[in-house]
Amino acid sequence: MISYTEKESNRTLIVLSAVVLIAVLVDLFLIFQFAPEERSMGHVQRIFYFHVPSAWISFLAFFVVFVNSGLYLWKRDRKYDLLASTSAEIGVIFATLVLITGPIWGRPVWNTWWEWSPRLTLFLVLWFIYIAYLMLRSFVDEEEKAARFSAVFGIVGFVDVPIVYLSIRLWRDIHPSPVIAGGQNSGLHPDMKIAFFFSLFTFTVLFFLMLLHRLRVERTAIAVRELKRQMAY
Repeated sequence: MISYTEKESNRTLIVLSAVVLIAVLVDLFLIFQFAPEERSMGHVQRIFYFHVPSAWISFLAFFVVFVNSGLYLWKRDRKYDLLASTSAEIGVIFATLVLITGPIWGRPVWNTWWEWSPRLTLFLVLWFIYIAYLMLRSFVDEEEKAARFSAVFGIVGFVDVPIVYLSIRLWRDIHPSPVIAGGQNSGLHPDMKIAFFFSLFTFTVLFFLMLLHRLRVERTAIAVRELKRQMAY
């Protein structure tokens, strides 16, 4: 029999899936039909609507890792470790998208695929930090020890996130200035703002949908492992 909690979870996933599907379709229309073409970069600038939201979601995911890692060390509740580890996986996915879309956007604009500028270098370091976080979890066999070590790693690793965010404000960089609160020469066309903020909304809802799905899969895997242990005895 399906419990009330499971029914609520199923309903939430169905609603979120529907919202994401509609939001993605609307977002694609706004990006490719509604938003005007950028004057100097042309159509390649439309990668911006995927690149920046992907970076935002990676920061959000790593912040979830940071918060839940602290909560796990404080309360020793496995649910916080589970949230941290699943969020780290999703964060790495979106950080990888940032590293893929960035060079595709930068090649025709900068005439190079990669520059060892502060922003790009620091973000690559961030990606390696959370790849190492996931590797640490897989290398340590004892679950409690793996959770404790990765919690410390998740807290320390998050230090790079605000540094990445502030890098283009602190150092001269080939990377474009922030489009929001970036100074006198920053800003977006009003129609571009609509497409941009809707992309942020779409990617954020997608993140929570992926997180819920991943949590559900991991909880099922934990339940199966516990069942196998009980049967072994």
